[in-house]
Amino acid sequence: MESLGAVTLGGFLVSYIGLTLIIQLRYVAIAGLFHWLLWGRPEDKVRAVRLARISPKRDVVRHEIIMSLISAFIYAAPAAFVLEMWKAGGTAIYGGMPAGLWGWLYLPLSAFLYMAIQDTWFYWTHRAMHHPALFEVMHRTHHKSIQPTPWAGFSFHPTEALTTAWLLPLCAVFIPIHIGVVLFLLTLMTVVGITNHAGWEIFPRWWMTSLPGRQMITATHHNLHHTRFSWNYGLYFRFWDQVMGTDTMDVAVRKKPVSTKGETPETAPAE
Repeated sequence: MESLGAVTLGGFLVSYIGLTLIIQLRYVAIAGLFHWLLWGRPEDKVRAVRLARISPKRDVVRHEIIMSLISAFIYAAPAAFVLEMWKAGGTAIYGGMPAGLWGWLYLPLSAFLYMAIQDTWFYWTHRAMHHPALFEVMHRTHHKSIQPTPWAGFSFHPTEALTTAWLLPLCAVFIPIHIGVVLFLLTLMTVVGITNHAGWEIFPRWWMTSLPGRQMITATHHNLHHTRFSWNYGLYFRFWDQVMGTDTMDVAVRKKPVSTKGETPETAPAE
């Protein structure tokens, strides 16, 4: 590709530093907002269902913030490279007003396609990282948050962050996507990562038991993964968990929050 030759070290470094700061600031702003909304106010003012049996501990929050900020440096690198390629016209990212009905219909379709690709990759790599051979090296850092907080959304070991940081930038080189959809997906990814680790279920019960709600992953689904380890590996959708028999959302909705008493990362079961 000619666009690869147009990527200069100077341009890449400027984009890399800028994107790192944007990712970090976006994370701090959104995680900080949800932390205050859910944990910073009296419980009777929070219109959500509490999942966590314990309140966030300072040392856990500190660990989550540090690892998430480090992850930003990793996520920014492939994004900066593709950004420089985009400036040279070498990606499948496009702008402007969509042309005709198909152009408008393709916006949500492309968003769903990217989410499905990311969800599939996430499920299988996530499940693989629960194998004893990989768990210690790659995934234990994330599971130090036995009862996660909103700050845990990107609390990954660098090796884990590397498994996903390149995926969406690579897709953007080959699969057409509008720049507005790119920005939407990046924001959605941050919000989902933060809310699914919030320790509170912000979605009403009627939504989670509805037909569309039963296909989506929320904090109730992912919180059970952190407290029991061997279930609920998905990111956005329950599809792969349901197909592979690792979904326990229906049980989680009917029961009270799972107690974390006695749970430690050392109890993580092998695949």
